[in-house]
Amino acid sequence: MTLNTAPTALPQPFGRDFPADPHAMYARLREQGSVHRVALPDGSPVWLVTREADVRQGLVDPRLSVNKRHSGTGFKGFALPPALDANLLNIDADDHLRLRRLVSQGFTPRHVESLRGSVQTAVDARVDRLVERMESEGRADVVEEFARPLPLTVIGELLAVPEAERGKFSGWVAGMLSPASREELTSAIGAIHGFLLDLVAERRAHPGEDMLSDLIAARDDEDRLTENELVSLAFLLLMAGSENVQHLLGNGLLTLLTHPRELAALRARPDLLPQAVEELLRHSHPNHTAIRRFPTEPVEIGGVRIPAGDTVLFSLAAAHRDPARYPAPDRFDLDRADKAHLSLGHGLHYCLGAPLARMQVTLALGTLLRRLPSLRLACPVEKVPWTTTFRFHAVRELPVAVSPG
Repeated sequence: MTLNTAPTALPQPFGRDFPADPHAMYARLREQGSVHRVALPDGSPVWLVTREADVRQGLVDPRLSVNKRHSGTGFKGFALPPALDANLLNIDADDHLRLRRLVSQGFTPRHVESLRGSVQTAVDARVDRLVERMESEGRADVVEEFARPLPLTVIGELLAVPEAERGKFSGWVAGMLSPASREELTSAIGAIHGFLLDLVAERRAHPGEDMLSDLIAARDDEDRLTENELVSLAFLLLMAGSENVQHLLGNGLLTLLTHPRELAALRARPDLLPQAVEELLRHSHPNHTAIRRFPTEPVEIGGVRIPAGDTVLFSLAAAHRDPARYPAPDRFDLDRADKAHLSLGHGLHYCLGAPLARMQVTLALGTLLRRLPSLRLACPVEKVPWTTTFRFHAVRELPVAVSPG
């Protein structure tokens, strides 16, 4: 993460009160105006955009680049080695489309549908483990037993990551996204870097029928991407494919368990689950900001002129609770008509793995509701621990139990 002190004192909205109720802070800012010059926790100055119409438009504005070479003195994101930094989140237009095409076949709706059986098998195995833990101890942590290992299994199989190594990778990513110190951040990035270099070397020596082997062939046999792009793609696929689904499962299940009327409706009518997943993506999505952007020329957003090179953060969390777009936006509403959320991106950077993420969440929640009809929280909701940064707000542990009888 780049540390840059603002030249003048700026508001710091991500302070002590923010973790307890992030949406209250976003609501206050949104009411005051769409665009705010603020400081991140490390002092870096950014422009924070909060109103849905401006966020939606900004995500497709070609003058707003994700490439760090267009950045000035503000927040740039993680300081990653080149072998991790050449990923789709940092690349614009032509190069982005070139790399996207290399992996898109693995995420088409048809190919994802062909994975349904294997994903369901993985879901059932994790539910079995959850049930075993509850039977032996009376309660279990859904995050530890279900939400974290499930997407690691799914994306790990696609890339043929050895099962014993998947948990380590998840731990390093957690240390990178929410480090306790700068030393932990540096250590986590170094561990991820080394792990991926070793993984690519192993697969290059022993190719198989997996997505990573296909990418290596595109690099070695067809010269369609650089070595750094190859390793960076593996990094992004593993990180996004595991972390985002994990946090959505944790947040989503908590939302369902704390909305009994909606939960009862889903148990009675499982066909409502796909629309429930879309509402969870809007209401309970963990990612609070899109990837940072840098104007390549001065731009006006929400009536505010933003200089070239400054850092712009589009707040998805604020946009998704904007009453100008979504009536009663704080309500979790299974019947909400407007399902055009921004949780999976918009425009060029729409999530490549969206079909697979939707399938995993739908199958996972549906199986939990079907097999565990009396599943409940095993602690008061206010005792559920969260990991909260300006980037995301995610359940860290979710203790559950089943009611007797």
